[in-house]
Order: sequence, then C-alpha cells, then structure tokens
Amino acid sequence: MNNRYFYYAHIKDFLTENEDQIFGKMSRNDEYDTASTQKFAWLVEIFVLKEVLKTYQDEDCWVAFEYTIPRIGKRIDAVVLLRERVFVLEFKAGEDSYNRQDIDQVLDYALDLKNFHQGSSDRMIVPILIATESSNHSKTNRLSHYNDGIYEPLLTNREGLPEVFQMVINEPLTTNQYQVSLSDWIRSRYAPTPTIIEAASALYTQHSVADITRHEAEGAQLERTTEYVMQVIHDTKKRGEKSICFVTGVPGAGKTLVGLNVAIQQSEQNQNGKRDLAVYLSGNGPLVKVLTEALARDKKRQENERGNKYNITDARREVGQFIQIIHRYRDQMLQKLRTPITDNRIEIDPEKELKDQHAGYAEVENIAIFDEAQRSWDKEHLASWLNRKKGVNNFPMSEGEFLIWSLDQRQDWAVIVCLVGGGQEINTGEAGIGEWVRAMNETFPDWNVYISSHLTAKEYAEGKVEELLENNSKVTYSEDLHLAVSMRSFRAESLSNMVHELLDGNADKAQQIYHEIKKNYPIVITRDLDIAKKWLRKQARGSERFGLLASSKAYRLKPLAIDMRCQPDTVHWFLDDIDDVRSSLFLEDAASEFDVQGLELDWTCLIWDGDLRRNTSDWDFYEFNGGNKWNRINKEERKAYQLNAYRVLLTRARQGMVICVPAGDEKDQTRLPDGFEVI
Repeated sequence: MNNRYFYYAHIKDFLTENEDQIFGKMSRNDEYDTASTQKFAWLVEIFVLKEVLKTYQDEDCWVAFEYTIPRIGKRIDAVVLLRERVFVLEFKAGEDSYNRQDIDQVLDYALDLKNFHQGSSDRMIVPILIATESSNHSKTNRLSHYNDGIYEPLLTNREGLPEVFQMVINEPLTTNQYQVSLSDWIRSRYAPTPTIIEAASALYTQHSVADITRHEAEGAQLERTTEYVMQVIHDTKKRGEKSICFVTGVPGAGKTLVGLNVAIQQSEQNQNGKRDLAVYLSGNGPLVKVLTEALARDKKRQENERGNKYNITDARREVGQFIQIIHRYRDQMLQKLRTPITDNRIEIDPEKELKDQHAGYAEVENIAIFDEAQRSWDKEHLASWLNRKKGVNNFPMSEGEFLIWSLDQRQDWAVIVCLVGGGQEINTGEAGIGEWVRAMNETFPDWNVYISSHLTAKEYAEGKVEELLENNSKVTYSEDLHLAVSMRSFRAESLSNMVHELLDGNADKAQQIYHEIKKNYPIVITRDLDIAKKWLRKQARGSERFGLLASSKAYRLKPLAIDMRCQPDTVHWFLDDIDDVRSSLFLEDAASEFDVQGLELDWTCLIWDGDLRRNTSDWDFYEFNGGNKWNRINKEERKAYQLNAYRVLLTRARQGMVICVPAGDEKDQTRLPDGFEVI
C-alpha cells in the first residue's frame, strides 16, 4: 500500500458512493487481510459517518478511513477534515462503555498528529471515541490543559455524534492562518521522532526508516547507511570474504536503528528462503530485554488482530532469533573451547562441537551486529571475569578480539557490524574501539575494514584510529558509515548540549541554552518528591510514559522510599500499564543509568543524591560506605564514570523533566542539608 489510508475522498464523493463501493476500496488497500470482525466494523463506521456528514454536504470536507500513523505503527479508524478542524475518530462498534485504554488510544492519535504532522500542527485536533451502543455522550468540551489546540477526548454513542460535531464547530477558532491548506492535509509531511521501542516496532512491521523519522535528512541518512552495510554484506558473500564495518554517529543519530534495520531486513530475506542469518547483539541487557518483549507483544497483537492464533512464547522465540544479549553469544562460543588454555592461544575442542561445512565451528549467523562496540571488555577485565565466574584461566584475548575470532571460524564468509559511540563510557574495563582496530591489524589482517573518516576523531580511541590503520591495506573509507543528524528529542534538540555544559561546569552557557529550550522543554526543580510525582502525572497525556530515575550510587534515598539496591524489572518498568506496580508509571521504583541507557521516557524525575555534589568551581564525587558516611572518590576514571552516569540520566526525557533535590535531615549525618545545598 503506497498511501497512508485505505480510503480518502471529498464529502460529495463520499456521500455519493454507496457502502459497498467504499468497503471495496478499503479492502483492496488492506495488505494485512484484516480480520472479518474489523471489516464488519468498517460498514458500521461508513454508515454512521454518512448520517453525520449529510448536514455538511455542501461544504469543503474530506474523509479518510484507516489513516496510518507510522511512528506508532497504528491506524486511525477515521479522520474528518471540516472547517479547519481535524476530527480523529476511534469507533468501538457494538461496545456500550468507554474504556480508559481506548480513551488514551484516541488521545495518542491526536497528540501524534499535533506533534509530528505538518498539516495538523496549527489546527484544532478533536479526538472522539464512539462506543456505538453506549447510553450517554459528552455534553461539553474543553481543551487540554496545555492549551495547544487539542481537545480532551470526547465520548459519544452513534446517535450523539452529530451533536458532538456541532458542539465543536460552534467553538471559535484560535487562528485563521495555516501553513498547509485543509485540501492538502492528506499529502502533508509526517515528521515523527519515535522512541527506540516505537521505531523498532515500526521497522519490524515493515515500515521503512523514512516512515519513522522526522526530517528527510534523518530518513535519508539511515537509509543510506543501511544500504551501504547491506551492500557490504552482499559483496562480501559474493567474494567469499570476511569484512567488518564501523558505523559511527552523533548522540541520538540512530546507530541502534541501523543495526536493528539490518538485522530485520536480513531476517525478512531469510524468511523468503535465503539462509544468510544476522543477529543484533548488545551488552545492554535492559535494552535487549525491553526491545525483545516489545516486539514480541507487538507481533502477538498484530497476529491476533488478523484473526490468527499466536501465543507470546512463539513471538518471543521469533524475535529472539535476531536480537540477543552479547554475553550469551560470547559464552556459547566459550563453551566450544579446549581447556585448559595453553601457550597463550585458544582453539576449538572437536569433542564439544561438530564442524559444519558452512559455519565451521562458528554460530549459525553469517552477520553479527555489535551495538556499543566500544564497550566491549579489555583483555584484563575479560580474563579476570572468566577466571572468577567460569573457571577459565589465562584467557589471551579481549572481548572484541574474541568476537572477531568467533566469526572468523566460519568456512564461507562473515560480516561484523560495529555500532560505535564516542565518550559514553559508564563501566570499568571497557576497551574502546582501538582494541577492535588493533585486533584487525595483528590477528585478522585478511579481513576487509570499512569505516568513515569520523572514526578518526578524538572521541574514538583518543584520535589514534587513523594512525592504527595507516599500514592496513584492506581499509575502505566511506562517509555513508557516519550518521551526522541527531533525531532524539523532538522538543529540545539542544538538551544534550545543555547537559554537556552543565556537567562541564559552564553554568552561563548551560543557562543560555536552557532559556532557548524552556518553552518547549520544561525543566523544573523541587525538594519535595510528592510534588515531583504530581508534576509528572499532570504533564503526561494519553499513553505517554514517565518514571523516576536515580544514580546507581544513590544509596541514601531510602528515607524517600527509594532503594537503588533493588533494581526494577525493566521489561515491566518500560512496557506495562499504570495499574501494574512494577510499571514506571506507578512511580515506586527508580531506574538507574544502567536500566535506561539507550532507552527513553517522555517525562522523567531525576532524584539527586549526595554522590555528585557541586562545590564553588567543580564537582565532588562520593560513594556511600554502607554504614555511616560518604567517602570521597579520587580516582579520575571513577569520577568520569560517575559524571557520565548523570549525563545518561539527564538525557532520558523526550519532553521535559523535574529534578528533585531532597532537603536533607539535620539529624542524619549522611543526609545533612548543607550537603544538598551545593548540588
């Protein structure tokens, strides 16, 4: 389907065509073969709207059925464009009550149009939920408390819909100037900025990356980089070689999306009979768990909507084939090794693994995509961990080198895609991208290397990548492997810059940026956690998500009923509804930098503890000893990790945040008020 709708027409054509003609056009545009119950609902919707719109038959009015919103991968039942207003209609045929979930759904549609659709951004948006058999309907209407031209959802039965339309039309318009005419609304650009969960879900349901990006530049760069990587895969297979690609990008540019896009596209090709498997691997456990569960739930929902029986276990298994935690992949290869390790070299134990004619002793995938590749462990850290946890002594490789070795075991061909971020380390023992380059030079000189010139910047391997590769004849440079446009925050693209200046101690610059963004991206400060929670609940509309955040070292928040030693279940925290106590929306459990790295919420509350304090000119770093005092941190590496932890926490909110700085307690030596005054 090339259009964003199943049916669209001017009111005169809509009223002239009979129900069967309209239904036929919708069915022909339905590539998903929608379940028969939904198609019955279409007939109800057509009949009801014909009755409502007879009153306006001599006016300029347009009707669209099943209008697609790419960002969230869902379709609006009907959109009516009338008198410079956008009516967003969600029908519940045969229902006699209004469910909270359905109300949030129609409000979500309205919010998406207001925030991301050019033809809707300056118009009144009217979300209406129609439970056709309900005994009551809305008698009054009011705008949202944001005063941004979105009505609070109106509720009506089929008989009350004409009255609701008339009630809205009687309200005066706030403007008569619109950047897109109503007649061009259907062709207006849609410019979304999805969360990583929404974007992955959209890609998984066969939307293109262009569908889920806000600007043409974003969509073009993601497509360009994906196509380049796919071409490397094609050429490497054709030549029977082995290659490694390094994909770099500015923060929030979509490196993870490129990796997921390659994995999903390769997965789709495999379903068409090809056997070239790809796996997306990440050391970010919470990200993998949340993405896997989100895609599995989405897969089950879609199959059920099509009338297919499909259980969540099968959905998780399908998604788990191409999204995995990197440590499990690594440990699977470790189990194949001959032990004990001798002579500083590793080798496969044939007693543990049968050799395959194509895969050799490698895993089944030809393509492995390593997200945040710079965070792979160095040799010392990996050797120490294997000695303590696995009883493996004298391991001679870093994690990056071992992962290349694992793919090098293939008999046919292999491609590694490394997604690389710069200056984001939050863990000890992270080797950086220089270790991958060293391994290519010294251990795997026959591998082709594809990078962009940006990988030579100072935030990657201290700017020594070019020097490390200068004698490698297998290197190809391409600007297509760098993502230069950030797509993270649609409200405040300058937020990351403000946080950078703040943590660098440049108060004047941080304040200047804040004044530029505060209208669209509110940041407030309070000492009362209850007030902070009320602020979050007031800001969020529809199914927008909010939650509490705190540093993993924030050990003296327990008087506020926040215990950072008790980690939330990230799947439930990110995905479940407000009635589940494990959900972020319940505002009981706070997530740390490790829980939210790579993920986002719409609104956040960062609860600041005594582990990071501002003195007159710099930051002081502390760690609680578990008993009665904070100990000062003096090691520079640990200071950097602590500062980066707050960098992550301060950049997780898409629309705004509240920072809660506790008042302290004069009777508690670990929470003295003076200690919080300089935060």
